[in-house]
Amino acid sequence: MGAFDPENEIAAFRAGIWRLNIAAGEQGRGYGRFAVEAVAEEARRRGQSRITVLWIRGDGGPEGFYLGLGFTPTGEEIGGEVVGELTLSAKAA
Repeated sequence: MGAFDPENEIAAFRAGIWRLNIAAGEQGRGYGRFAVEAVAEEARRRGQSRITVLWIRGDGGPEGFYLGLGFTPTGEEIGGEVVGELTLSAKAA
C-alpha cells in the first residue's frame, strides 16, 4: 500500500510505503522491487522528492530488502519502527 498525504504534519507519512507484504514463497522474484518502484514513480509524478517506509529491525525482517533498494535510516523511529527514506531522482526526460 502506498500513501500520499503531502500535508501530513509527520514528514514520514507524506509519501511512501504504508505496508508491503510478499508471501514467503514468492519473495526474491521481484514483486517487492516492482511495488517500491511503482510507489516511487507515483511520488515523483506527484512532485515528491522522497518516499519513506517503516520497518521493525530483527531476524527475518525487511531491513536488508529496503537497504538494498537504497533506503537509508533517518535516525527517527515511530512506534518502535525505523523510518527509512529513499531520495528520488528526477525522471529523465
